[in-house]
Amino acid sequence: MGLLDIFSGKDPEDYEMKGDKLVGTGAYGKAIVEYERALERLEKTAPWDDGFRQSLREKIHSSRETLVLQHKKTAADMIEAGYHEDARQYIQLALELTEDPDQISDLENQKRELEARALEDIQTEEAEVEITDPEEAQDDEPVGGEPDDEYFAALVVTLPEDVQKAYLEYGDTFKKGYLALNQGDFELAAEYLYQALEENPDLPNYIPLELATACLNLGQFEDGRRLLEEFLQHQPNALPAYQLLCEIFWETKDFDRAEALLSALPGELAKSVAGYVLRGETLYHAENYKEAKAFYRDFLKTYDWNETIARGLAKTHEALNEMANARNIYREIMDQYHSCHSRIDPYIKQKYADLSFASGLNTTEVLELYLSLVREVPGNKADFYQKVSRIYTAQGNETEARRFELFAEKAQKDPQASSSNQRNLPQQG
Repeated sequence: MGLLDIFSGKDPEDYEMKGDKLVGTGAYGKAIVEYERALERLEKTAPWDDGFRQSLREKIHSSRETLVLQHKKTAADMIEAGYHEDARQYIQLALELTEDPDQISDLENQKRELEARALEDIQTEEAEVEITDPEEAQDDEPVGGEPDDEYFAALVVTLPEDVQKAYLEYGDTFKKGYLALNQGDFELAAEYLYQALEENPDLPNYIPLELATACLNLGQFEDGRRLLEEFLQHQPNALPAYQLLCEIFWETKDFDRAEALLSALPGELAKSVAGYVLRGETLYHAENYKEAKAFYRDFLKTYDWNETIARGLAKTHEALNEMANARNIYREIMDQYHSCHSRIDPYIKQKYADLSFASGLNTTEVLELYLSLVREVPGNKADFYQKVSRIYTAQGNETEARRFELFAEKAQKDPQASSSNQRNLPQQG
C-alpha cells in the first residue's frame, strides 16, 4: 500500500477515472497505480461489488501487459545502443509485471544473457588511469587567464531569463568567481565575488547570493547571514536566499530564527512545496523527529505525491530507528521512477539496498541492485562487492561468494575517488 493510500478518503471511482485518463495518454505505469488504489479502496468500501472488482482487475491486467511490451521495446533499444545495465532493469520490470508464460520465458532468457555479460565485464575490469602532462594542462587554460566563457554560459543557461541577463552583465571578475564557486574553490570564489560586488554596487543584484554561498561553504556564517538578509530586502521572493539562510541557521543550531524566517515567508513561497520542505528540514535538523514525521505525513495526506517530501519522511524514519518504514518509502520512490520509465537515482537505490541488507533480506533483487551500483557509484564498489559476496554466502553459493570477495579485495587496494561531499549550490528559480 502506498503512502497516499494510507491517508486517502477518495472513492474507488475517483481512482478509476484517473487511471482511465492516464491510459488515454499512454501513461500505463501510473494508470496501474491508480487502478490498484481503486481496488484497495473498493475492498474497504464495497467488498461485495464483484463486478466492479473484476472490471478493475481486467484494467490492471491490460495495462500491465501493454507496459510489458513497452519495457521490452525500450530494453531492445538500449541493448542496441550498448546500455546493457539499463536494459536489464527494464527487463526486470517487465518480469515483475507480466503473467504471460511465453513472455516470462523470453524475458528470463534475455535477463540471463545480460547478467552473464555483466559478470564477464566485471571479471575483465581493469582500472584506467589518465595521466595528464602538467604542461598540457596549462595549455588547456584560457589564454591570458580569461574565464571559460563556454562553461560559464552552460551554467548560466539553466537560470531564469532575468537572472541570466544579469549574470552576463556583471563582468569577468564575477565570471571568475562564479566558475570558482561551481568548481568548489570557495576561497577563490569569495575573493572574486567580493571584488565583483564592489564593481557592481547598484542594487538589486544577485552577487550577494553567490557570495553568501561561498561564505556558507567557508563556515563564515555571520557574513553569509548579513549578505542574505540585505539581499532579501531587495529580493523578498528569492527562494534560494531563504534556503541558504536556513542552512546557516541549521549549522549554527539557531532553529528559532529559522522558524521565524519561515513563518514570515511571502504568500506564494509559504504555500509552495519548497516552503514545506524547509519547514520539515528545520524540524529534522532540530532533532524534533516525531514532529517532522507528523509534518511530512500531513503533507502527503493533503497533497499529491512529492518525492522530496517522501525522502524527508524516509530519513526521518531512519532517525527514529524505524528502518522498515524507511525501507518501504525508498521502495515506493523506486516504484515511482519505474512507473515514469525513469532511471532510478543511485542514492535511493543504495538506501533501499543497504536497509534491506541490514535487515537480513539477502535476496537476488538486492544483489542485483549492488551490482548495478558498482557502475553507478564506482567509489564505493569495494563495499558493494563485499555485500554481494555476503549475499551469495547467505544463499549458499560459496563459489560466487569467494569470487566477489576477491573483487572486493582488489577494489580496496585500488580505490577510485569518491564523489565530492561539498554542499549543493543553490539553484535559482
